[in-house]
Amino acid sequence: MIYVSRLNRKEFALNPDLIETLEATPDTVITLTNDNKYIVIESIDEIIERIAEFRRRCHPDGLQRRK
Repeated sequence: MIYVSRLNRKEFALNPDLIETLEATPDTVITLTNDNKYIVIESIDEIIERIAEFRRRCHPDGLQRRK
């Protein structure tokens, strides 16, 4: 899960596996695979970095070669 904040600064956790699109309109709109939409204060770049960090935590050996 990643944490993002609504426009009222209330933070919530979101499953990044459900994200279909990110749009800057200029607020960032997250659309999930079930068509739910969330407007958040984080930029697209911030969200992408949080997703990358989440994936690194889930798969810490992902970049290492297996012997």
